[in-house]
Amino acid sequence: MRCLEALLEQRVQVPLVFTYEDAPNEAVWFGSVARLARERGIEAVTPSDPNTEEWIRRVAALAPDYLFSFYYRSMLTERLLGCARLGALNMHGSLLPKYRGRAPVNWAILNGETRTGVTLHYMVAKPDAGPIVAQEAVPIAIDDDALTVSLAVAGAAAALLARCVPLLAAGPPVGRAMDLTQGSYFGGRRSEDGRIEAAWPAARIHAMIRAVAPPFPGAFVEVGSHRVLFAQSHWTGQPAAHSRCACLYVDTDGRLYLDCMDGLRLHVPRIAIDGRTLSAKDFARLYRDAPLHLDTT
Repeated sequence: MRCLEALLEQRVQVPLVFTYEDAPNEAVWFGSVARLARERGIEAVTPSDPNTEEWIRRVAALAPDYLFSFYYRSMLTERLLGCARLGALNMHGSLLPKYRGRAPVNWAILNGETRTGVTLHYMVAKPDAGPIVAQEAVPIAIDDDALTVSLAVAGAAAALLARCVPLLAAGPPVGRAMDLTQGSYFGGRRSEDGRIEAAWPAARIHAMIRAVAPPFPGAFVEVGSHRVLFAQSHWTGQPAAHSRCACLYVDTDGRLYLDCMDGLRLHVPRIAIDGRTLSAKDFARLYRDAPLHLDTT
């Protein structure tokens, strides 16, 4: 939505928007593209496949100078891309060629990156592989989660696009060829991919919690028949209170901590056990100041 807003603020004429139906039960962090388009008097359509003959003819009849894709969920064929007179451009949420494909912000946090960014590039048949027009970096702080970074990336994308509109208006800019050997493709993520192993070191657990924190599905570990879900994590750099142990406990400062097997601990302000959200006080009352061991094997 932020990129569409940026185009409209730059007085770019947008005759048609392809998007998807807003799902009332979907946990989203972004605004409705369909609603914004309709509020601005722009036709918004939600086909399951934009690459049909019907839609290709419709776009070709509009004779657009450019075709833009902003986090659209369907791949576009070369025939559809070819309808744009000057070029088809995509805004991708990473510093390409790194983190091509799906969920780039989540993967970057999971892999311990300290920065990511946005890339405006030409679309070709191969996804996230066309020449680069412009990029902007976005830092990732030690406690930033996927929502924080996604919002920063969205803001950077809108700002980058706004700066590029005058350049695009002057004609198709020359792009810089992408060296695909300098990055990799990443796939989409499922809820099950948030599973934590009790033997992991603190940095890896911290990265997982941040990478899939709500509104994403969340990081979890199963303790016996119970599922423990982590909504947030803070890096402390402090030594664990329990030696060679993966466990949750409330310390004398009244905070809830997760001790990890590498001897470091994380501050976890709240957790959920089998869907019940627990603060540090709730945890202390439930477990009577005894640690909850995550490794029950």
